[in-house]
Formats: sequence, C-alpha cells, structure tokens
Amino acid sequence: MLSFNNIPVPAEGEKIEIRDGRLLVPRRPIIPFIEGDGTGRDIWRAASRVFNAAVEKAYRGERQVLWYEIFAGEKAYAKFGEWLPQDTVAAIREFTVAIKGPLTTPVGGGIRSLNVTLRQVLDLYACVRPVRWYPGVPSPVKHPEKLDVVIFRENTEDVYAGIEFQQGTEHARKVIEFLRELGYTVRPDSGIGIKPISIFATQRLVRKAIRYALDTGRRVVTLVHKGNIMKFTEGAFRDWGYQLAKEEFGEVTVTESELWEKYEGKLPEGKVLINDRIADSMFQQVLTRPDEYSVIVTPNLNGDYLSDACAAQVGGLGMAPGANIGDYIALFEATHGTAPKYADRDVINPSAVILAGAMMFEYIGWREAASLITEAIGRTISQKVVTYDLARLMEGARQVKTSEFATAIIENMG
Repeated sequence: MLSFNNIPVPAEGEKIEIRDGRLLVPRRPIIPFIEGDGTGRDIWRAASRVFNAAVEKAYRGERQVLWYEIFAGEKAYAKFGEWLPQDTVAAIREFTVAIKGPLTTPVGGGIRSLNVTLRQVLDLYACVRPVRWYPGVPSPVKHPEKLDVVIFRENTEDVYAGIEFQQGTEHARKVIEFLRELGYTVRPDSGIGIKPISIFATQRLVRKAIRYALDTGRRVVTLVHKGNIMKFTEGAFRDWGYQLAKEEFGEVTVTESELWEKYEGKLPEGKVLINDRIADSMFQQVLTRPDEYSVIVTPNLNGDYLSDACAAQVGGLGMAPGANIGDYIALFEATHGTAPKYADRDVINPSAVILAGAMMFEYIGWREAASLITEAIGRTISQKVVTYDLARLMEGARQVKTSEFATAIIENMG
C-alpha cells in the first residue's frame, strides 16, 4: 500500500484512474486534501462535514470519499521543514483529484506562492472560476443575478511565470544591456520581468474553455486581452484563440463579424459565439452588461484581476470557489487568503471551499452531491443564516459560527 509523507493511504479506498481519455471514478475514491493555513483549519472542519453529508444523502452509503491529508504551507513546514514536500505533489499526481484550503504567501521576500508553484509543477494550466450570485447575498450592484460567468484564466505563463530579475543584480544588468543593444531604453535601476505567452498554452486553454461551453450549454466564449498595447503577447493570445476556434470548432462556432454578416445578429441554435474584448473595457462591461458574457478566457494577470472584480459583485471572495485543472489532474480550492487574525475563532465564511467541493463533485461526475451542496447553501443564505462577513451587510440576519453555518447547510439538504 502506498504512503506519502510517511502517512499510509486509506486501505479501503481506490484511486481515480484515467482510461480512454476519461476519469474512471470508483465508489470509494481516495481524495487528498490540504487543510490550509490560518482559517483553513476552521474551514476544512466545516467543509468536510458538508461534503460527507452530501455524499451520504445523495447515495445512501453506495459511495463514500476517503479523505487523505497531504501537506503544504505552515503545517508542512512545521512537520517536515519544507513548505511544499515532494510527496504532496506526488500524491496529487497519483490520485488525480484533490482539494485545498488557503495557503500563506508573504509579500516581497520569502517563499514564492505555493499556489502558483502547485499549478506550474502539476501543469494545471486552467484556473477555472465560476462566479454566480446566490439570492440574499449582499451585493454592491443593483442586479447581481445578471452575472453568471465562468472564467478560464491561463495559469502557467504571463508575468506569473515568475521570470524576474531583481534590480541591481548581474542578471538584471545583462538583460538591460541586451535590450539596449536592440534599441530599447530601460533605466539601469530597473527590476526586470519577462512575460511569455505561447501558442501552445493559449490554444490548450481556449480549447478547454470551448469544450466546457459546449458541454454545459453556455453560448458565448469571450477572449479578454490587452492586445491593443501588448500586440505580440496579449494580441497574439487573441489571434491564436480565434485560430483554434476556427480550426477545431469551426462547425459549431461563430465570430462576432460572422454573426452579423450571416445571421443578422441572431446566434443560431447549437452555435457558440466567439468574441473578444479589451481588458479595461471588460472591467466596465461586467458591471454594466454582465448578462452578455458567459465563458471568459484570459491570460493570467488579467484573469486574476477580473475574477476578483466579478466576485465582488456576488458577495466577495468568501463566496468564490475555484479550480486549477490540467488535462486530467484537478486541484480545487478557495480563492481567498488565510486571514490569520481570524484563525481558530470559528467565525470565517467556509462557502468558498464548500462550493469548490461542489465543483469537485461535478468534475468527478457526482452531480447529485454537487447539487445538494449548492442548493443547500442557497437555502441557508436565503434564510439569512450567515457568518459575520455577510451578517454585517444583511438586515435581519442571524449571525452564526463557521461550524453552525455548516450544520445549517446540512439541515437544508434534500
């Protein structure tokens, strides 16, 4: 029997396998989890209860998740002297699907982002962020129900590739000198960052986004970029996206120009519209015309900003789940930070991790469990039973603890 970090794998479980290009999910899958730093402890205790209850209510003992703890962040460093043990990465590869809480990342010096590292070493190239509103959640906009998008953010390139040279170092000096030889002026006291965007990474992301749109009945896929300024990186992202859509999905996709030239602005049944928007304009449009967008595909940095801006309209990051997905391996997560000042106080909103779990169940084909979770969260919030972050914004709300919120969700299932 396998073990990772000297912890035996649950003997009664089985691993998810990949066969003929599809996930083969057993009735008792082993799913690794990373508890997370700071409030991650409170959140995981609550979320795991919800997950287990949903599976039990949906399948009445026919299916069960065997949770297997793996380590990253502060807990890993305390146990093993490493922020991200190799066995943790190996376990995610072995079991294909995993879930995690928030992990600490210091600003400036110190360790690099563990979230970014996990995405890169496991080649989890698509950061998938669904953003939708649950009735009753406080929102700063008049019609939050109009926003229902799924953002596909490229995970491995752009400035998040981490190619940087600190000001004053020999590497920075050499890059500045090289640029001067090419005719570009860069101040000698500059730090340097490099922004790679490739055909390969762009097109595999766009391919995944279009397939998702086709599988889920979403009818608009929008490429978001700053190609009017960065023509050979983000402009190329746009061009390569259109190229992929035409070559691989030409029979079922329509561009905006074709929509008006051939169909008088009316999207034919069974077709998906492929369009594009400049990033700064898109920030306006998700506020003023959000119902015109459905699946959004973007390079890394723009996607980082845009997904948080969208989340702000539907209750903030406490309500924002996410997933990092490669060809098959998927790591589901909360998108918020660790909030250490609230750790071990049983007050934090666990919805992001709980909804990430619903995404995970959807991914492995356990749709009944996923639906129980999302519907129960909606019922609980509509009853105004919420944690402090939402209670302070809702008139007549009943503020409950993290653990009590999980209990209310479970009671509202089915």
